[in-house]
Amino acid sequence: MKVFKFGGASVNNIERIQNLKNLLDGFEGEQLMIIISAMGKTTNALEKVVEAFFAGNKDEALQLFEGIKKQHITTSKYILVTKFNECLAQLSEFFTEIEWLLHDKPVRDFDYYYDQVVCVGELLSTCIISHFLNEYEIPNKWLDVRDLIRTDDNFRDATIDWDYTAEKVNKLQQEWDKEQATNIYITQGFIGSTDENESTTLGREGSDFTAAIFANLLNAESLTIWKDVEGVMSADPKQFPDAQLISELSFDEVIEMAYYGAQVIHPKTIKPLQNKGIPLHVKCFLDASLAGTTIYKKQVKNLPPIVIIKQNQALMHLHSQDFSFVGEKPMSRLYEIFAHIKIKPNLIQTGAISLQICLDDKSDKIDQLAAEASSIFDVQVEKGLSLLTIRHFNNQLLNQMIEGKEIVLKQQDRETVQVLYK
Repeated sequence: MKVFKFGGASVNNIERIQNLKNLLDGFEGEQLMIIISAMGKTTNALEKVVEAFFAGNKDEALQLFEGIKKQHITTSKYILVTKFNECLAQLSEFFTEIEWLLHDKPVRDFDYYYDQVVCVGELLSTCIISHFLNEYEIPNKWLDVRDLIRTDDNFRDATIDWDYTAEKVNKLQQEWDKEQATNIYITQGFIGSTDENESTTLGREGSDFTAAIFANLLNAESLTIWKDVEGVMSADPKQFPDAQLISELSFDEVIEMAYYGAQVIHPKTIKPLQNKGIPLHVKCFLDASLAGTTIYKKQVKNLPPIVIIKQNQALMHLHSQDFSFVGEKPMSRLYEIFAHIKIKPNLIQTGAISLQICLDDKSDKIDQLAAEASSIFDVQVEKGLSLLTIRHFNNQLLNQMIEGKEIVLKQQDRETVQVLYK
């Protein structure tokens, strides 16, 4: 049993959908659980639908959703012949589900509607891919992941009910082994449902996490995440053309990279794999023959410098109101506020009577944090910053990266340096 995860870029046009079929031809006879994300920029488009709906612009929301419908129907027409009507019927059920919601007025909070609408992207893509593969004689069974992954109702960042989910996946495995009608199951990443059958999402890029959940509960041989890059690179190749492939990484290193903002692996992905010693492969769907990157428990030495840059950063300056020391009580209160707002600091630097906190500049959350923190601190906010992180840094590279920059904050230990700059 292997688990494969394909991101939106791997199915964002007809050529790449055909490529996915060709790739799977190389795994004939193997038992595969395949998780597929929404096509291309569908999630972004659905977010705009939710924003319009929640702002009270029903007609705009329906018009935006109509564009998404047409895009998926057109894709289906181009790649399907005998299975088109069957596929269209299933797609129409998903379309109707969203349109019914959009005709109402919002009476719950934004995050609830976000999850109900945005989840459809994965349902549409997997529906089309499943019918396409069946048409081209790669038999598979489509599953609605909401019937398998149970979560709480913390919309947009739901927590998994592992016991319930394990029970459902174990039953699925027994049925799979018994019927043997197909070696391939296809389902969605990123989404789940509550005990009241309300759709939830696991956080942006949560499809990797979904794949890790299935790998853990199915005791998979491995998990492979198929991307449009050669593997895990030492930096974003779009920003740094000379970035090099890292062929091996430890689980620990990847967690560190994810914590500092590397986009290659979702932060929650590693724990379910590490708990059962399941290796993670990151490979290129454009050329499956490339070795890619293997991530496992083994400690890997002599890694190259790993560069991560996060744009759109804000620095919050907090100063004790009565010049008392910043001790346990105010820090504890501050972390309670972080948890309440659901915001994660990227860097914290502490002084005797002051704190400096670097965060992603999400205006609504920054404003809320500033307002709540002002009860215990004097607050100032500085925006328009970038955060550079280098793991396994050397001074030559660091000096090269910060040359000509106005340094606002710097923090380093033996392995990692972080520099916030204008």
